[in-house]
Amino acid sequence: MSGGSDAHGLRQGAVPGPRGAELPLPPAAVPGGAQDGDIADGLEEAYWSVYDGAASKATVGQILTRLPRIVRQIGRLAWTADRTATLAVVVLQLASAAMTAFGLMASVAVLRELFAEGPTPDRVRAAIPQLLVVVGFMAARALLEAGVAVAQALVTPKIRTALECEFLTLTAHVRLEVVDDADWHDEAYRANDRGLFYARQIVGQVVSLAAALLGLVGTAGVLGVLHPALLPLLLLSVLPVGAAAVRAARARFHSFKRWNTLQRRVRVFSWLLLERDAAAELRSDTAQGALLEEHRRLTTRIAEEDTRLGVSSARLTLAGRAVGGIGTGITYTALGAMLIAGWLPLAAGAGAVLAIQAAQSSLTRLVDVSHLVYEHAMWVDDLLAFQERCRTLQPRRSGLPAPETVKTITLDDVSFTYPGKDTPALNGISLTLHAGQTVAFVGVNGSGKSTCARLLAGLYEPQDGGTVRWDGVNVLDMDAESLQARVGCVLQDPVRFPFSALANLTVSRGTLTEADPQRALDAARASGAEQVIAGLPGRWEALLSKRFRDGQELSAGQWAKVAVARGLYKNAPVLLLDEPTASMDPRAEHAVYEAVLRDNPRPDQITVLISHRLASVVACDRIFVFDGGRIIESGTHQELMNLGGEYAAMFTLQAAGYRAEAGEAA
Repeated sequence: MSGGSDAHGLRQGAVPGPRGAELPLPPAAVPGGAQDGDIADGLEEAYWSVYDGAASKATVGQILTRLPRIVRQIGRLAWTADRTATLAVVVLQLASAAMTAFGLMASVAVLRELFAEGPTPDRVRAAIPQLLVVVGFMAARALLEAGVAVAQALVTPKIRTALECEFLTLTAHVRLEVVDDADWHDEAYRANDRGLFYARQIVGQVVSLAAALLGLVGTAGVLGVLHPALLPLLLLSVLPVGAAAVRAARARFHSFKRWNTLQRRVRVFSWLLLERDAAAELRSDTAQGALLEEHRRLTTRIAEEDTRLGVSSARLTLAGRAVGGIGTGITYTALGAMLIAGWLPLAAGAGAVLAIQAAQSSLTRLVDVSHLVYEHAMWVDDLLAFQERCRTLQPRRSGLPAPETVKTITLDDVSFTYPGKDTPALNGISLTLHAGQTVAFVGVNGSGKSTCARLLAGLYEPQDGGTVRWDGVNVLDMDAESLQARVGCVLQDPVRFPFSALANLTVSRGTLTEADPQRALDAARASGAEQVIAGLPGRWEALLSKRFRDGQELSAGQWAKVAVARGLYKNAPVLLLDEPTASMDPRAEHAVYEAVLRDNPRPDQITVLISHRLASVVACDRIFVFDGGRIIESGTHQELMNLGGEYAAMFTLQAAGYRAEAGEAA
């Protein structure tokens, strides 16, 4: 027999794993959990990077083919948000492009006067009227562009607001089982994080795209007026510049994907270093050094990527200008030949040079914005598709309204399986609850207690033919949200709304502006929250969130009392208490149960208590014992103890633990 750890069945270099398996010692790893070369690869498929770099992979033909549809789609969104402002953007943008073309033609007229025969002072004086026309066109263009900016400022926030409100309305009301779907969550966060962000930006980008395109068309029109032979020269001059712009834009998009992956990791570590909830553990673990080291390593990688992109862009720009310079040289040579041959007046030649330079600038802008619009439109498409999907996942808004009061709730052979799970959480549950009853659901974790409660609350719907009936009416024949409004739920981990103490109660009635003072006070007294609120600066008006100035912080037990008060304030015919006192001290827990379950029973209310502390369910009218998604026992406390089954075993075990602790204390 070997000694040391081998005597206990362990080999050196291994630790016991689940079910007796041996887990090898972990390798020495970089703090972030990935080696330098793996960081980008490990995150590329995250929800927020689905479309990153898409423009760099698309061909020029694909981008040009899709742009008209994108413009129409954004136009429809803008038209829906603000028709007047949208129409103003279109008209003013067209007028601005016209002013640019007219200004270029007026510049040619100025040059014609300057290049005319005669003394120089006379030529200058003759050019002044045309020069004033140029100034007028430029001033009009400036005013029109200001008008475009104003109209765009009017319509863009409305698009974002409309999309965001619709997005949140749809996601906040989808059926609860949908929220349990991980794929839906990915889509939701992607749409919120990227879709809404780019929906705000893309309007301005489409306007810039239109401006660049109209500018290019306008300069081409001017050249066509000056001499049709100048149009091929325009292509010869601008195409090399456009090709270089395409290469540079794609390099930026490829770099952005690498940079963005790293940047999001940096944000995670920055958040951990700044977040209030992580502050205590960060300091107690003295983990600041590890996080700062990882942050520094990643920011160094980002700096290297920025440098690489800058050098690459400089090289591409140099190559583009070199090739473009050759094309421009050929263009100017051809222009010179046309001037020598008398095909083109000198003033027109000078105007052609101005038009070609303007066209080069417009084309470069057009290429850059086209790539942005193409890629960002994918995110907007994704957002709109997600919203359309959410419309199909809404609860029923038709059917009978749920009754104001209920005498009996019956579950008949009800089953339910969570999305992505093979084993049902509930399997053939049948029970009947009566008004005035206090019933308890008990059992081990995962036995189906909370799932059954959510079916009672109308948050889930039965599957495989089972039915839930309120006074004999199938809940599937009722409006789903009216049913949910008739149930007060108090959960173990309640939401800590960043509202006032009063609003944290009244939110259960769906409003923050109207309150019933007496009902709020009664609910606070019954739950034990009265003393909590009385001790706050400002009392009912105290803001319950330390994230805001003058906000107050409550302990977990105090929040539990507020949550119970919230459920009581709702004054619903069904009250579900799902481990509401798990974070309370024994005295507070006893006070809540005495007040809610014993001192103030409502003859028209069904109260369901879910608890692992069996001492709290002794006085319940009926106790249902869950195991493996089924009800295996039911009855009063005494009946179940006499049965000697699972409930009796659990109760005896807990009671023995309390007696042992009491004996040790004595």
